[in-house]
Amino acid sequence: AYTHTSVAILDALNAAEKPCVEVHLSNIHRRENFRHHSYVSLAAKGMICGFGPKGYVLALEALADIV
Repeated sequence: AYTHTSVAILDALNAAEKPCVEVHLSNIHRRENFRHHSYVSLAAKGMICGFGPKGYVLALEALADIV
């Protein structure tokens, strides 16, 4: 839920100046409309959604490629 509402998390990600990947266990685009907007996306290199816990592995692999 913080992804969709937290400007503070966005500010922290921007201040860290490190790459990040946004991960959602479920496909947020198949859920309620308010979940389609994400403040974290503004700082993220990419987003992975809908792959369950495997999304975290995919995100780590993506980050390894980025750095």
